[in-house]
Amino acid sequence: MPDYLDTAALIELARGAEAKAPGACTCTKTPLDGWQSQPLSLDETQFREIGTLVSEHHSEPTFAEYLPGKMNYWSADAPIAPRYFPYNRCSVWECSDCGRLYLRYTEGGGYFVDRRIRAVRSSLIEDVSL
Repeated sequence: MPDYLDTAALIELARGAEAKAPGACTCTKTPLDGWQSQPLSLDETQFREIGTLVSEHHSEPTFAEYLPGKMNYWSADAPIAPRYFPYNRCSVWECSDCGRLYLRYTEGGGYFVDRRIRAVRSSLIEDVSL
């Protein structure tokens, strides 16, 4: 299992990735500022898993969401709150070409499975208690 990343570690990784990330990259052809279903164009071989936000201290992570005000789950400006859903079920991935970071998790329902992905922006990460 990948190493657990707390909020401070995620912020540090995100800032480092933003500092070294070049302009254009072929890692995504679809904007991933907010949650998206994983695009078919995503080249899985270009990514490597570098950590997880799934804490070993919680047998079942909460489904509570942290969306202050009238914020929407799909919004590009929605906060990234690692203790809240869906972040508490995410793995952290890095593009091997440009170094950008992405969060990924699998949403599942009665008859569907949807792999979702979102780019990490350090300015949106919030250390919010449950």
